[in-house]
Formats: sequence, C-alpha cells, structure tokens
Amino acid sequence: MKLSLKEWNQKLRDSSIEEISGLLKLLASDERQGAKKLFKTYTSRLLEAEAELRRLEIMCSFEKQCAANGKKLIAGVDEVGRGPLAGPVVAAAVILPEGYILEGINDSKKLSEKKREDLYKRIVEDAVCYSIHLVQPDKIDEINIYQASKLAMSEAVCKLKVEPDQLLIDAMEIALPIDQLKIIKGDEKSISIAAASIIAKVTRDRYMKKLDQMYPHYGFKTNMGYGTKEHLEALRTFGATEIHRKTFSPVGEIIKFTGSE
Repeated sequence: MKLSLKEWNQKLRDSSIEEISGLLKLLASDERQGAKKLFKTYTSRLLEAEAELRRLEIMCSFEKQCAANGKKLIAGVDEVGRGPLAGPVVAAAVILPEGYILEGINDSKKLSEKKREDLYKRIVEDAVCYSIHLVQPDKIDEINIYQASKLAMSEAVCKLKVEPDQLLIDAMEIALPIDQLKIIKGDEKSISIAAASIIAKVTRDRYMKKLDQMYPHYGFKTNMGYGTKEHLEALRTFGATEIHRKTFSPVGEIIKFTGSE
C-alpha cells in the first residue's frame, strides 16, 4: 500500500539514521512533488547526521587510544576565563563513561548559551564524576594568570571523587603524578576536554551573572568580565572593584589614574 505524504513524513521522523537510509531508497521512486521534497529534506538531514557522527567519532579518538592502552578512568581537563579583566579563572575536570557520545558536544566557545546549558545538564547527569575549581583575582594577581590556570586545573583534578588514571588536557600539563596528554585545541578534538570546557564555561558565566547583581555598573552579565567598551567606561567612572584583576592592563593603569584601589 502506498503511504500518504503525511505517513511518510511521520515514518521518517520516527526512524533512526540507519532506517532513514533504507526508507529514502524506497521514497526515491515516488514521483509526487511532496515526496520529492521529503526526499530532499531527509537526505540533507541524513548527510548532516552522518557528518555529526563522524565528527563525534573523531572526538572520541584520544579516549579510545587511552582505553586501548589500559586506561579506565580518563579525565578531560580545561579552563576558561584567562582573558577577562574581572572575575575568576575556572577549571573543570570530567570523567565520562567509557564509549560515551553526546550529540552536539563541542568546544564551549562554538556553542550558543542555550546549547551549552542543555549540554551541561546532560554532562553532569551522565558523568562518572566531575569537579570545578575557581581561582579568584587576588590569587591571579599574586601568581599570574598562567600559573593560576594551572592551579585551577590541578585543584579540579584533585577534587574528583574518583581518581583518574589518565588526564587529557587542553594545551597544558600540570604538576600531578598522573599520565597526561597535552592536546592543542583539545576542546574541539576530545569529547572529555569538550565536556570540561562546557562545565567550566557555564559555571563561570553563572558566577559572573551573580557578580553583576553585586556590581551592576560593569555589565558582567553580558561581558563576563571581558574588556568591552561598556566595561572600560565603567572602570573609568566607578573605578576597580575587589573582583578586578589589578595586574591586568588597562585595570592597573586606571587604578593609578583614578586612585580607585
């Protein structure tokens, strides 16, 4: 019996990627204009889904390599917030279940706020364990941002409830006696590091929005502490606060000029 276009649409909508591929072969011979439109739409979706699956498989390659070497508890580690003039640097460490795949996961910088929030919820629900550590501006000023980033990462790993036997870290190594793999642009190449980047980014953004309520003049809820025009104008008008990084330019120069410290 020939399916109606509505039935075809519903059948395709309810099918897996593998099933859609077979259904499209049947639909290809349907000469109805609506059928041709459905064929084109779902062929495009199938190609997108297959491309996403290939991307995710590549993102799992470091984890598979470590697992093949006998590693069972692989932690991805990343940090966010090196560049802002205010607020903490935040690091996260995440151990995902073996073979874990999450559609849409990527470097947190490449995702919308809504997508990050959605993925954050899934990651914290599905992870074997995860942890977060914040290093505040006074410590950043004391030891510099590079060392503060390493400190945040180390503390995040140490706070994990389950001790990892392998670390995958975005472009950095830390002083812990655990096997480590430094991966340049790791947040787009490793699913574990991408998960950590999302946890760290969402955590920091939420934190900065709370700081915005305490310091409403600086626009933290939108600029997240970065040196936007609005933020710099507020610094010149109202001076620096205790959550500004005094060693960062131009905060230091503004403090000297306004005497706001």
